Amino acid sequence: MRRAAAGLALLAAALPAAAVEYRSIGERPAILYDAPSTRADRLFIATRSYPFEVLVRLDQWTKVRDANGEVAWVENKALTERPTVVVTVPVADVHAAPDPQSPLVFEAYKQVFLEVVEPPAGEWVKVRHRDGQQGFVRITHVWGV
Repeated sequence: MRRAAAGLALLAAALPAAAVEYRSIGERPAILYDAPSTRADRLFIATRSYPFEVLVRLDQWTKVRDANGEVAWVENKALTERPTVVVTVPVADVHAAPDPQSPLVFEAYKQVFLEVVEPPAGEWVKVRHRDGQQGFVRITHVWGV
């Protein structure tokens, strides 16, 4: 029995970790529920661009987790594949290049949503503010990638 458990542990360690999938709320706010049904209890309303980690997908529903760890269900039609992140630090510096010594383009405050322009590279991700400014922010200062 111990051999089998040890073998399974080695197999699990050898397999690549599943990629985390994120989706964002589309153009209109969405109601999040405690179960995959519009008859379930309503938990809260998520605003446009709010990012979520995908936990489970069903035909018409997705179970999601937000930046605070809250879990809920949302209708698939409310989600978009356009990636966004939310700032998790009091002030995130957005630079012209993925280098803290590069010029500062703008500052994004906690709970601000930013559109992801390019996939993350190293410690940085390229983002765009809704007013059009874009630059690079440290991945550790945002959630959703």
